[in-house]
Amino acid sequence: MVQSKASKTKALKGRNFITIFTEGDSFSRLSYLLSGLSNIKNGQVGKGLIFLMIEALYIAFMILSGAHNISKLITLGDSTQGMTFNEALGIYEVSKGDNSMLILLYGVMTLVVSFAFLAVWLFSIFSGEKARELKESGKQPKGLLEDIKSLANENIHFLLLSVPVIGLLVFTVMPLIYMILMAFTNYDQDHQPPGNLFDWVGIKNFFTLLSAGERLSATFWPVLGWTLIWGFAATFTCYFGGMILAMIINSKGIKFKKFWRTIFVITMAIPGFISLRVVSTMLGERGIFNVLLQQWGFTSSALPFLSNVTWARVSVILVNFWIGVPVTMLMVSGILLNIPGELYESARIDGAGPITMFRKITFPYMWFVTTPYLIANLISNFNNFNTIYFLTGGEPLTLDYFKGAGKTDLLVTWLYKLTKDSNDYNLAATIGIIIFVISATFTLISFSRSGAMKNEEGFQ
Repeated sequence: MVQSKASKTKALKGRNFITIFTEGDSFSRLSYLLSGLSNIKNGQVGKGLIFLMIEALYIAFMILSGAHNISKLITLGDSTQGMTFNEALGIYEVSKGDNSMLILLYGVMTLVVSFAFLAVWLFSIFSGEKARELKESGKQPKGLLEDIKSLANENIHFLLLSVPVIGLLVFTVMPLIYMILMAFTNYDQDHQPPGNLFDWVGIKNFFTLLSAGERLSATFWPVLGWTLIWGFAATFTCYFGGMILAMIINSKGIKFKKFWRTIFVITMAIPGFISLRVVSTMLGERGIFNVLLQQWGFTSSALPFLSNVTWARVSVILVNFWIGVPVTMLMVSGILLNIPGELYESARIDGAGPITMFRKITFPYMWFVTTPYLIANLISNFNNFNTIYFLTGGEPLTLDYFKGAGKTDLLVTWLYKLTKDSNDYNLAATIGIIIFVISATFTLISFSRSGAMKNEEGFQ
């Protein structure tokens, strides 16, 4: 019995990368070696030639430099820059050596290009198979001009996404891979290319930071602990402070609501780093706060706002509260206006007071709506570089902390010091990976368990 064209086409639709090779025709199999051959055979000559040209360019790239880049990536360089004696001239000349940074960069570029070609290669195989399916079902596959025209109509999303995807590969993926790989090297102040090459050390840097007994570990864990304390304190003080402030301003008995909102929002009009530097000066030993407190007789000596560990940590939380509350206040004000007034009216009829209405109506609604913002703000505070660096610079410094870390340093500010002051890029990259793992894990768990994700229709 002859199989109908419809059933045959339906069977072809379910094919994958392996079945295309095992069940396709000879041109389908040859397309695995020569991209676009199946397209050319089935009437898509222009598209097939483009696939073939891309493969030829990739092969030429690998022959000319790609294979060399990958081979050098294994060792990150063998010869160092030095002085060699030129007998003909009778002088010493600088001999150009390898540069581990460039070798790692070119290797990463080659890997990204290879993965991009792999994606195009797979696309060409499925494209050729689709053309064969159409041809066998009696339909004419689209030509190159029709495909180009479709980019302005039904396939416009491919055209619009192409530029962001390329930008993502060049400016995000490659630097990210470069940074991740650097964490597995010994690229520090003693291994600065081209004079001193760096090499692969595996997961040694992670053991140095995380293992008990290491001096760096005795610094890392306290800094991580303070980072977590700071993140939660900075997030929830601003969150609840902004919520309370918004509720007070939006109360029926408060007049000139726009005026009060404007007063609190003024702090947002000034660049944050300027405010932080000014406040840092004001909190100094000879700053305006200490001068006034001594003149008014409240204290006989300067208070250690930034020089004592406890005082400094409390100070940064309070200053961040002053800067962050207006942002939360504005957001909460908009949400409060969207809570149905009928809920409050029904609650009053049932005899509920202000506290009960806050517990049963206002706060559950606020929590439901703002959970994504709260999680994002928490992760942002874990990496809040400006507040710490411009206010305290990570100080006060103590002898029990290593590599320039201070008692108010977060992981992100310590990371910056490791690169700026110590040139320990390997440790900085390792800390960067740890920050990413902590942030990503916490974000995924929080979002997946939040009511805003589980019950999207809950307050609609």
